[in-house]
Amino acid sequence: MPVPLLSPAEAEAQILAALPRLPAEDCPLAHAHGRILRDALVADRPFPPFDRVTMDGFAVRTSHLTAGARTLQIVAMQGAGMVAKSLTAPATCIEIATGATLPDGADAIIPYELVERDGDTVTLPADLLVTAGQNIHRQGSDFAPGAEIVPAGARLDAAAIGAAAACGYAHVSVCLRPKVAVIATGDELVEVDAASIAPHQIRKSNDYALRAALLEHGLAGEVDRFHFRDHRPDIESGLKRILPAYDIVLLSGGVSKGKYDYVPAVLAELQVRQVLRGIAQRPGKPLWFGLSPRQTPVFALPGNPVSALTCLHRYVLPLLVHLTGATPPPQTNVTLAAPVSFPAPLAFFLPVKLNTSATAQLVATPAPFNTSGDLGGLVGTDGFVELPAGPTDFPTGTIASFRRWH
Repeated sequence: MPVPLLSPAEAEAQILAALPRLPAEDCPLAHAHGRILRDALVADRPFPPFDRVTMDGFAVRTSHLTAGARTLQIVAMQGAGMVAKSLTAPATCIEIATGATLPDGADAIIPYELVERDGDTVTLPADLLVTAGQNIHRQGSDFAPGAEIVPAGARLDAAAIGAAAACGYAHVSVCLRPKVAVIATGDELVEVDAASIAPHQIRKSNDYALRAALLEHGLAGEVDRFHFRDHRPDIESGLKRILPAYDIVLLSGGVSKGKYDYVPAVLAELQVRQVLRGIAQRPGKPLWFGLSPRQTPVFALPGNPVSALTCLHRYVLPLLVHLTGATPPPQTNVTLAAPVSFPAPLAFFLPVKLNTSATAQLVATPAPFNTSGDLGGLVGTDGFVELPAGPTDFPTGTIASFRRWH
């Protein structure tokens, strides 16, 4: 009896369980944007490190004002980066700049626009209420020393890079970015810039699309493209060169059961151990995954463009998230804006366009493609929903799991 095909969830679980995380490396902060943080970043001192002034104006002591002082003598000017001055004498104030340290003895800041200035004196309106602590960002009110600011697994964006710099991290520990080979197979394929193209030929697109998706998600390092003809010796010699040189290998095409689908047999000859072959899904049912003797993950994706790109997002990118220790994206559920029928006993990956309803729900409008070769049909879509095997009809309002293209 044939072995039952795995469900998408079962296939993903087997793929993720096959490999541990990649090691970490030290990275200068100036080159760390977009990298996946391996160790959490913590505050090295209180944040802010001092009582910080948040408005340009005058530093005052509220007890002087409650005692009746409404005209104050300006005794000093203090800018950001200056050592804190002292405010002790009654009916005095210190002119202050945003970002400066709160002067000793002061407990409030009055903005310029709320007072009248005449030379070195300022006069407060009779009805002006000044409270202790106003316009002051208190020391340690954001983070205490040792508090976690950026968690492990975070992608280092501009805010995280700024936080790292503020905490004194000249270098950060990040995950290695795997080097990926993307291989298109097929005698029918010609280069994009080919001078001429015969009616029976098509331009290569899978390798470009897969490489673009990998780079767009920022989880891979170098991504190189290759092309193999449907010629067994060529596939074998090419994989012998590529398998030792790359951390992940992606092939598209040559994985089904046709006469020229040599990829699984060649991988077996090269001792790439099959972990799974075939998933109960459409598109992408023939997907193959295995490990080389040096534990290089190898994906053989179906050659049809929609299948290849969908499988990349459903299985390859989650593996990269796992390998790099990145925080997985949150699960997104959407509701179908139109009914969908799918009679095959398989999970169905359906491209959709997203909109937001009047009640702020994400609504997915199906964008059916002609065949899994209709790559142009994906243009303008936002991602795809995963409809489970079993039901054949999915009415409007059905809640479905959604994955974005980017």
